[in-house]
Amino acid sequence: MNRSSLLLAALAVAFNTAAQKRPADLLVTNARIYTADERFSTATAMAVKDGRIAAVGSTRDLAAAYSATTTLDAKGGFIYPGFIDAHAHFLGYGRGLQQADLTGTNSWNEVLQRLQAFVRKNNLATGEWLIGRGWDQNDWAVKEYPDKQQLDALFPDRPVLLTRVDGHAAIANSAALRAGNVTASTTLTGGSVEVRNGQPTGILIDNAVDLATAAIPAPTRAQTRRSLLAAQQNCFAMGLTTVDDCGLDFAAVQFIDSLQRAGDLRMRIYAMLSDAPHNFTWALKNGPLKTDRLNVRSFKVYADGALGSRGAALLKPYRDRPDWSGFLLSAPEHFDSVASVLYQNNWQMCTHAIGDSGNRTVLNIYGKYLKGPNDRRWRIEHAQVVAPEDFALFGRYSVVPSVQPTHATSDMYWAGDRLGKEREKGAYAYRQLLEQNGWLPLGTDFPVEDISPFKTFYAAVVRQDAKGFPAGGYQKENALTRQQALWGMTLWAAKSNFEETEKGSLEAGKWADFIILDRDLMKVDGKAILGTKVLATYLGGSAVYRRNR
Repeated sequence: MNRSSLLLAALAVAFNTAAQKRPADLLVTNARIYTADERFSTATAMAVKDGRIAAVGSTRDLAAAYSATTTLDAKGGFIYPGFIDAHAHFLGYGRGLQQADLTGTNSWNEVLQRLQAFVRKNNLATGEWLIGRGWDQNDWAVKEYPDKQQLDALFPDRPVLLTRVDGHAAIANSAALRAGNVTASTTLTGGSVEVRNGQPTGILIDNAVDLATAAIPAPTRAQTRRSLLAAQQNCFAMGLTTVDDCGLDFAAVQFIDSLQRAGDLRMRIYAMLSDAPHNFTWALKNGPLKTDRLNVRSFKVYADGALGSRGAALLKPYRDRPDWSGFLLSAPEHFDSVASVLYQNNWQMCTHAIGDSGNRTVLNIYGKYLKGPNDRRWRIEHAQVVAPEDFALFGRYSVVPSVQPTHATSDMYWAGDRLGKEREKGAYAYRQLLEQNGWLPLGTDFPVEDISPFKTFYAAVVRQDAKGFPAGGYQKENALTRQQALWGMTLWAAKSNFEETEKGSLEAGKWADFIILDRDLMKVDGKAILGTKVLATYLGGSAVYRRNR
């Protein structure tokens, strides 16, 4: 055979080989891929076509099987499924980015200083509301609620409303109280107005916060758009590709849907509608809403308040306030009526419950309708303090405890003061809760806690703060393994949203939502987890974030 014939034969072989290869839009090679599938398998390569994973396997096999438009050589980088935050407040977080940030303040005076700086920096118009969030009196040397006296002196003509970090308490100045028609004689179910010497101190608890909030002018569509896009940018930078937004009005859901359809908002959102009559009317008329980026099939209900503000409903009084046991935010009959409607119409019920009384109330109402094992996936958000005899109810009725591990490491300094040591053992008991159904979705509850999923992972596994306190970990018997923590932020979180067949693990047929990290979460030393950086975030096989190096 002459040289020309050899060349033609080689070209023919090459052509036939290329023709036999399957087309792909993206081929990822030379990676350490944690698929987070049920076998927790690993791989070195992944092919993507039309936004979904075509195959996962070895670099050698996939390079031979696929012809890709783009090849990404990960150079040994660590790839994980995009993180799913099973409990957050995405829109609220975005709006908070436009407000005064009071997180991490060490005193009431520091709060006041930040407020004055915020007004100067943003040149707020005369009479414009000053809104802030994030203070926590438990972090101050004087661990008592402040009063409105200094707010009135600094801002006599400007309404001021400052929400506590958990969103279940706030302080308002006199102008804000007047705007909300709040007086010393105001009473309401599921909330309280603190009064001293016949006058309101400005402290509002739980439903009382809504009285002042209702007086704040509604944000414009342009402001809401900015909030959502700012939240999205920060989430992608943290490796989040799906966020559960816990409690939205249907109008906000429709606006989110319009931004997603226009291509402006790319974040995938599992939206829970708020417990309000107009939302039930809309939901029962229109039914669930499902697109590639939006899933609306659940309602968020509030059973009680928060432990830090002593609004959580306890079976016995607070240890540090023997005359007080907290309260439910609505009568039990309300929760029962909501459960009845949602069960009959096949909607998911997701109920915030912090205290052991709040959890027992919800578990018993759920049990009335669920009766036994089922696949309704009704959730209790937080499941924070559970009486020993009530843990089994989660398994008996297939109730999903949706928990946020950083709550444990944020509250551990004072939780014992609120609960007493014996009752504290049933708090933040993630291992015990996991054992009930064999799976456990994890979230952050941002902006109540930090947005970082690496803090979630660290708190779940190590159960210490960033300084290594306490030695050995806080109630370490309830720590999760690294594998369980990763599943909780991926596959199990997807399952809690009825989305485990389309996301949550890197498997053929699922969305190619994945992230590249600078270190291996499965092996890196404990404290080094907190320093993890996201190098890139991919949504549907397209990069939505790349870290500047």
